[in-house]
Amino acid sequence: MKRFSEGREIVTDEQRSGRPATSGTEENIANIRQILRENRRLTVRSIAEQVNIDRETVRKFLTEDLDMRKGCAKMVPKELTEEQKQIRATVCQDLLERQDDILGRVITGDETWVYQYDPETKWQSAQWKTVSSPRPKIPSVQIKSQKILLTSFDIRRIVHYEFVPTGQTVNQLYSLEVLERLHEEVRRKRTELFANNSWILHHDNAPAHTALSVREFLATKQITVLEHLACSPDLAPSDFSVPEDKGNIERKAFL
Repeated sequence: MKRFSEGREIVTDEQRSGRPATSGTEENIANIRQILRENRRLTVRSIAEQVNIDRETVRKFLTEDLDMRKGCAKMVPKELTEEQKQIRATVCQDLLERQDDILGRVITGDETWVYQYDPETKWQSAQWKTVSSPRPKIPSVQIKSQKILLTSFDIRRIVHYEFVPTGQTVNQLYSLEVLERLHEEVRRKRTELFANNSWILHHDNAPAHTALSVREFLATKQITVLEHLACSPDLAPSDFSVPEDKGNIERKAFL
């Protein structure tokens, strides 16, 4: 009030020296970078306590000076060992160096559990009731307790598929029967691949697929098997060439 009575007209603060900023130094930024290299899961609070700087300043260093953002980890099926990583890199390099159309010659087979649905329309569920009785209720979709195991092999389009009989176990004997039927279907539907024996079979490392009898059958028929990488579903050839027929067959299975 004294200053305004003496003629002051500016209401904003005047320039003043204040407290010098000492936290924004290259040394502090380097310390924060080193702390994060040792443990990237630290919170802003814990980092601020270690470097003795307020949290907002540390947050500013992280987002602006170091250009870092905190992100959640990506879930993967399993952590690969060093040997599995080396095999993965070697197989991928071999596939990249191939000059032929390998995706056009791979037939991928797999088994999957499919729930059996039994839908019922509104009029099919109609039933007699009295005026005072409550209206009956049913779920829109009823799932039966049993499941159907769908076996499908595909290359651009479905080559062979079948429903495993109820109670049948997918063992090496059943796998041999499926491979024999697949071999016949390839002869009928993929004549150009069967003629020069250029088709490649790809399936996972399930015990029924890696049994000695199955490997002997594949060797006898001179069927080339594409190596399946352990815990690497992202490198399955079927993920890069999904046929339109496969979705139709799965829809039929649900019906």
